[in-house]
Amino acid sequence: MRLFKLSTLLVAGLLWTGAAQAAEGVVEPKSVDWPHAGFLGTFDRAALQRGFKVYQEVCHGCHAAKYLTFRSLGDLGFNEDEVKAIAASYTVLDGPDDSGEMFERPGRPSDVMPAPFPNPAAARAANGGAYPPDLSLMTKARAEGDNYLFSLLTGYEDPPAGEDVAPGQYYNLYFPGHRIGMPPPLTPDQVSYDDGTSATIDQMSADVTQFLTWLAEPKMEERKQTGIKVMLFLFILSVLLYLYKRKVWSDVH
Repeated sequence: MRLFKLSTLLVAGLLWTGAAQAAEGVVEPKSVDWPHAGFLGTFDRAALQRGFKVYQEVCHGCHAAKYLTFRSLGDLGFNEDEVKAIAASYTVLDGPDDSGEMFERPGRPSDVMPAPFPNPAAARAANGGAYPPDLSLMTKARAEGDNYLFSLLTGYEDPPAGEDVAPGQYYNLYFPGHRIGMPPPLTPDQVSYDDGTSATIDQMSADVTQFLTWLAEPKMEERKQTGIKVMLFLFILSVLLYLYKRKVWSDVH
């Protein structure tokens, strides 16, 4: 009886969730075969560098990444001189100096990438009252975060016949309710990739999604490698314990 009740509650919960998603206009995100997915998945360094370029030239105009330090860009494959050049291209507020005044200076590899706005009030004022979220953990904010983000970036389209979109809003198939305040951020050839890759909307969306996935979990590859080592250790230990058990109990038989 208890099992029947639990099953009933589970089915009811799934039906309620499905109904709630339908009411919100939620569409399942696209399923992408990411190189970092799976137990053995690793990041594509070329895609990460391209994704950083998209973030740097497009997304950073509104969205901060408060956990991104310049020196961590070395993990994307940038060499030391490139990291220093990227950092120096930004102006960082520092201080106070000996006279108690704050001052500006070129960025250093140890600095965090500066936010596009000095405070939340300035960010809201520049974006019609909306606060652009920090992107450091964006792919962790939802289930299937990488698939959702890619779908969102590629999901802008004209509204279906009979559906009105208020001024200042845009129709996006994958955003709950399909109305989003962020204009389509990407247009073809918006950035120029150093490796000659064609900067289509799908390509830029995939690249920046992979970069933000790395930003949300930069130690993912290390975690997976540790997991493999632990599994291998446990397997060898299990074999040794089995052989030891056979040795101990061999005389009994």
